[in-house]
Amino acid sequence: MKTRSLIFAFGLLGVPFAGVAEGQQAQFSMNDIRSFEAISFGLGDKSSAAPIRIEMPVKAAPKAVRDPFIASRSSDQAARLRDLIGHAEAGRAGYDAVQQGARIRPTRRPTELTVAQIFGWIKATPNQPHAIGRYQFIPATLRGLVRRAGVSPQERFSPALQDHLANLLLDDAGFGAFAAGQMSHQSFMYNLAGIWAGLPLPSGHSRYEGYAGNRSTISWNTYRAEITRIFTQR
Repeated sequence: MKTRSLIFAFGLLGVPFAGVAEGQQAQFSMNDIRSFEAISFGLGDKSSAAPIRIEMPVKAAPKAVRDPFIASRSSDQAARLRDLIGHAEAGRAGYDAVQQGARIRPTRRPTELTVAQIFGWIKATPNQPHAIGRYQFIPATLRGLVRRAGVSPQERFSPALQDHLANLLLDDAGFGAFAAGQMSHQSFMYNLAGIWAGLPLPSGHSRYEGYAGNRSTISWNTYRAEITRIFTQR
């Protein structure tokens, strides 16, 4: 991270530079000063003139590149929709995804753990994100879904279980009403984006943009096109 400033007084370095005594003239190139976030030019320590400060551009960290979405050929609309959501939420990590901000990860892959072990990991690692699995269930949501589905704490957090829990969230978003033509595309898409942060709003941003590191991972045009494709191809 760039955290320092470099001060010049007409060719004299006002701060120590590599291999140069303070106050001694030095030659340098732009490569020598790329680690500084700003450069100040002045008249030296005894001058009352205000220095001229030049801000150096700071390169933003590159965003993670997500693989292109490959549409499922399944005739099961719910399965195809889960594929889209799983792509937006977990990418290639799939059912074993753990939120990138988690400093302490589970000791084994999520699909190898029981529900009780998942909650044990959550309890043992406070003050960090805990979204987990293909659908990035957060703790409160996962607890509610497990309770609703009557899942045993000893049941494995398998792909089948994750799909089953995700189907409950699809129902909450109005999957049945939308499939029956009783809800508009945009309303259904808004509802899904209210559950899964990786899905965008028309602005292209997540409904939870910036919260706990969340952002949309697909464009609104891709999202809309895939929803249309899923529910028009039988």
